[in-house]
Amino acid sequence: MQKNVDAYFTEGCGRCKLGNTPDCKVVKWQQILLKLRKLLEDTELKETCKWGSPVYTLNKKNVLQIVAFKEFAGLSFFKGTLIKDEHKLLSSPGSNSHHVRFAKFTTIETLLEKENLLMAYVKEAIAIEKKGLKVEKPTITETIPEELLAKFQQQPVLEKAFYNLTPGRQRGYLIYFTGAKQSATRENRIEKYTAHILSGKGFHDK
Repeated sequence: MQKNVDAYFTEGCGRCKLGNTPDCKVVKWQQILLKLRKLLEDTELKETCKWGSPVYTLNKKNVLQIVAFKEFAGLSFFKGTLIKDEHKLLSSPGSNSHHVRFAKFTTIETLLEKENLLMAYVKEAIAIEKKGLKVEKPTITETIPEELLAKFQQQPVLEKAFYNLTPGRQRGYLIYFTGAKQSATRENRIEKYTAHILSGKGFHDK
């Protein structure tokens, strides 16, 4: 995984074998990504590299991340749900996302057109972090299957690790576990991801 911010913009994130090739997502969106970096240079945020890509922090708290996907490049706002978004610039990564919001771009022209608006959002994100505002954690409404409760009794350390996960990660596991109709299948799924939970990882984490 990439650990150097400068290298990210030429070589990619290092998460796959496509890095530093024409098929790399970072190479594909390089012009947009470099422009985003240039815009963030004029802020008080500190640039670092996390999870293979540039992350911008304030007092060691994550505020923004430059992202590149197959369909778009853009900025990820870690507390995006707290931004007013009156201009509908932001979108959710998925139905289970309770914090992050994306500002997506597919052309450099669109980015230049929305540059001032984007920077207003960036300033709002910085102000949110300065105020110490927090995203309200969602309530876990999914039923905990009996097979997982039994596993908790057998391994109290697993129960502790599960409840130390973020609500979103807990919900992801519960949706997957309870999606199986047969008890044996639920047990197999729980067994398969026990090590993941003990390591503090979410369902989609590698």
